[in-house]
Amino acid sequence: MLRWLSQKIRSGLAKTKGVFAGVFDLLRGKGKVDQAFLDELEKRLYLADVGTQATTQIVERVRQAFRDKEITGEVEAFVQQQLRELLGNEDRGIRWSATRPTVILIAGVNGSGKTTSIAKLAKYLQDQGKKVLLAACDTFRAAAVEQLTVWAQRLGCDIVKQQQGANPAAVAFDACERAKARGYDVLIVDTAGRLHTQTHLMKELEKIHNVVARQIPGAPHEVLLVLDATTGQNALAQAEQFSKSVHCTGIILTKLDGTAKGGAIFTIKQKLGLPVKFVGVGEQLDDLEPFDPEAFVAALFEK
Repeated sequence: MLRWLSQKIRSGLAKTKGVFAGVFDLLRGKGKVDQAFLDELEKRLYLADVGTQATTQIVERVRQAFRDKEITGEVEAFVQQQLRELLGNEDRGIRWSATRPTVILIAGVNGSGKTTSIAKLAKYLQDQGKKVLLAACDTFRAAAVEQLTVWAQRLGCDIVKQQQGANPAAVAFDACERAKARGYDVLIVDTAGRLHTQTHLMKELEKIHNVVARQIPGAPHEVLLVLDATTGQNALAQAEQFSKSVHCTGIILTKLDGTAKGGAIFTIKQKLGLPVKFVGVGEQLDDLEPFDPEAFVAALFEK
């Protein structure tokens, strides 16, 4: 049932849906499974960027289910169910701390949409009545602090910052102290956009994580990794390395409206166990929405 699914999400999925149309056309009305069908299903799932492991699992499940007479109707409904199961059914809501503030650490590479996603997330939380503080710990990249400051001003949101080149862990420390002293509901901590191969910057990310953990019990309560949907399977290597450094709890998938590679969601979830919690489907502050796997799969197969 898709009545809650926004038009923004539907529109944002247009390119990915276009690729999945090949899977849709193959499955529609199909009640019989043979090797030619399985080969074609495998090819079209690959083209949809579902990934090797997930594709192999789905094809084998279809093969076995048909042998076991588990498929009693159209194959399409069975494949949709397999895709939903790949995404899991765990709670995708923000993990709130029992006491204020809840700390959300944001990680990701430059160009992934990290800074914009922070602004969108802050707006989403403000709309829920939360008092939000931003910590500008991306002190390595030129203009990063200024960009986040502009967003904070537009949102009417407080921000803790220092000059470019300052110690990012020190900024995180100051932000934690202010968040506790002034009763903020949420502290969102930006971190330096970095390639997952840049060891020294990954170490800085670990330092920020450790500082936050010392200052606020149980923090960070969420570590959200921002991934660019247009990179498809290449996002997997980033996710693996970031998870090793800071134990990510979820993903914000950006630029979903600009790619046909949304199928990478399945591989990321299967290999890393990380749920996609939010998706970005545009450039406006309201263009960040909670991710629902059932609606996502159903929308891919809408006529």
